[in-house]
Amino acid sequence: MSRTPKTVQTPKAPAAIGPYSQAIASGGMVYTSGQLGIDPATGVIPENFAVQAKLAMQNLQAIVEAAGSNLGLVVSVDVYLIDMGRFAQFNEIYASYFHEHRPARAAIAVAGLPREAQVEVRCIAALPD
Repeated sequence: MSRTPKTVQTPKAPAAIGPYSQAIASGGMVYTSGQLGIDPATGVIPENFAVQAKLAMQNLQAIVEAAGSNLGLVVSVDVYLIDMGRFAQFNEIYASYFHEHRPARAAIAVAGLPREAQVEVRCIAALPD
């Protein structure tokens, strides 16, 4: 297992909108940057919360898979919501990605997110042995 950090980049998720990487793989783990509900094909963030949440999860999954891992190896997830009233709605969408696997998770209410997004998701995943 390499201890040298490796930048993870995939066109299946939006490019970083600042001076950071989509993810870094190091020490047998993958650390993703927060993913907004940006459509990677168009660069647009839809207004609909459910569509944003699904895109954020799809982007997260694409990056984890580009690193050589999968959602079944995710150990921790951080969710940032601008409206905690959307918590139950987000949970329904989130559960469709994780099924039986239940990573540790935090859900945090925030005053705002980049590009006026409504949700951002990041995770830490193990790389397969």
